Amino acid sequence: MQPHAVPRAMSDASAPTDAEVAACIRALIARRGPGKTICPSEVASALRSDWRPLMPTVRSVAGELAASGELAVTQQGRPVDPLRARGPIRLGLPSD
Repeated sequence: MQPHAVPRAMSDASAPTDAEVAACIRALIARRGPGKTICPSEVASALRSDWRPLMPTVRSVAGELAASGELAVTQQGRPVDPLRARGPIRLGLPSD
């Protein structure tokens, strides 16, 4: 996959791996640029046309990336745990 390339939506029968979800998160955030965020639903819809069932996986992978320091997960501008947060969250690059 090329740098910053977003995978095409898969058929509804195939579920993406955690590695594919992580790659998609990285690509979308890189494409959006520093200081900008994405919605987890953008990741899910980029991976699968029937994207709603992927939301727990996207949040889980986002949590892993945040724990490693690679990703910032926020809600109303404040850091949150993506698995515990209720309501909309945003994914972006961590502030230095």
